[in-house]
Amino acid sequence: MAIDGGTGSIRAVLFDVDGNQVGSHQIEWYHTEDPRYPQSMDFDWTTNWKLASECIEGVLASTKVKAEQVKAISTTSMREGIVLYDIDGNELWACANVDARSGDEVTQLIAQDPQLEKEIYSISGETYALGAIPRILWVKNKMPELYEKVATVTMLNDWLIYKLTKNLTTEPTNASTTGLLSLKTRNWHQEIAKKVGIKEGIFPPVYECGEKVGVVTKEASEQTGLLEGTLVIAGGGDAQNGCLGVGVSKAKQAAVFGGSFWQYEFNTDSPNTDEKYRVRVNCAGDPQLWQYEAIAFMPGLAMRWFRDAFCQSEIEQGKKEGKDPYQILDEHAAKVPVGSHGIVFTSSNIMNYISWRHAAPTFTNFGFDAQVYNTYSMYRSIMESTAFVVKGHLELVDEATGEKPEEVVFGGGASKSRVWSQILADVLGIPVKVPVVKEASALGTAMLAGVGSGIYKDLDDAVSKVVRFEKTYQPNIENHNTYQTLFERWKKVYEAQLDLSDQKVTNYMWSAPGL
Repeated sequence: MAIDGGTGSIRAVLFDVDGNQVGSHQIEWYHTEDPRYPQSMDFDWTTNWKLASECIEGVLASTKVKAEQVKAISTTSMREGIVLYDIDGNELWACANVDARSGDEVTQLIAQDPQLEKEIYSISGETYALGAIPRILWVKNKMPELYEKVATVTMLNDWLIYKLTKNLTTEPTNASTTGLLSLKTRNWHQEIAKKVGIKEGIFPPVYECGEKVGVVTKEASEQTGLLEGTLVIAGGGDAQNGCLGVGVSKAKQAAVFGGSFWQYEFNTDSPNTDEKYRVRVNCAGDPQLWQYEAIAFMPGLAMRWFRDAFCQSEIEQGKKEGKDPYQILDEHAAKVPVGSHGIVFTSSNIMNYISWRHAAPTFTNFGFDAQVYNTYSMYRSIMESTAFVVKGHLELVDEATGEKPEEVVFGGGASKSRVWSQILADVLGIPVKVPVVKEASALGTAMLAGVGSGIYKDLDDAVSKVVRFEKTYQPNIENHNTYQTLFERWKKVYEAQLDLSDQKVTNYMWSAPGL
């Protein structure tokens, strides 16, 4: 069983030993902004554990799988979200992934030592943009009485394990997103905590992904329907586990995950970082691997917004024909020529981790001929813009490492789109492989549970027995050459849009705290 706490939902998923999904139970959850603190994103641990328990009960009931048939459990979650606990293990405070309330603390840190962020990045692969340091300092500054009680900090996937086992632990893939973990040692770096003014004794023991961390307690058994004593195995962050789930488990392999956010992941066998501080570096699920990660902000949400705002006729048609509206939109977008009749969409920026900001979303360079400039050409321009960001990320990691992949594996919900998959191959100019299992994080998590419980000898064995591919998209060289020119144009348009946001003429779509 994999328990997967994503940004928009929590789910429990059962797999058989061949990697076939037996069943899944999913419930949407929401992370609200505290009106007192703009850009906050609170995590409601009481409600959300009830939802997680419902998912576990639900998948067992719907599949008629008996609790004693579940060999082992592991967990994954959105990265960056953290939970603070008191000495008795009670949750005190928690936030979800893109909580950005800590601008004051980032300003404070920069004023304290302008070079400290770069030093932290060189050790941990993290900046202040998404890391836990400013958030913990926010609690210290804004809630000092609560901070005094803090005894432990974990990530959200660790919190799920804690609720099952009562053991407070962490693992290096998600813990490395805090900025407080050394990439080289894959353990906490107490000197960083000391330099930024965070308590040094609040960090739990680190277990490598796939190691046993405990068993289901009697209390958790009563809450979830799981068998008391069932093995619980250290999991990992959603992107890292997703790489395992699509077979990207060796150095120089790469994956792209297309969901609400898009991640480009590139495996390396060295814990080095980018000399220009542009790309995130995380620990991978294999203790001998690390990952350069470049994140595209919210392409999936942009596409969902476009569908809901402009595609009511396709939504209604989908209801009548029993088809996904995206499938209908794809059929029309496939007929739009490369370049979307010149329309340029800007949304997510190419990553610059040390100064990360995104211009206001914009469509530009369209005319008033509705036969040409319409829903479908705009829809395709969103697809092409997202592929351009991935191309920028591939080039960025290539520049930082001197290495680039011969192919990429494309997972996540967006990989269901044949049009988007082909556009990605054409823009990148290399083959794009789509796995049978698109939602790979849960599968990778279940694979770790299988390794930890002895079903598989190791990760290589799990990958060989579980991962299968549906199709490989070969790049169209003519289209690729056209996209090379269009990519340069897109970068110039984006630079101009970002300048408008920098001048405060338009709002940033998102900017890191303190910028």
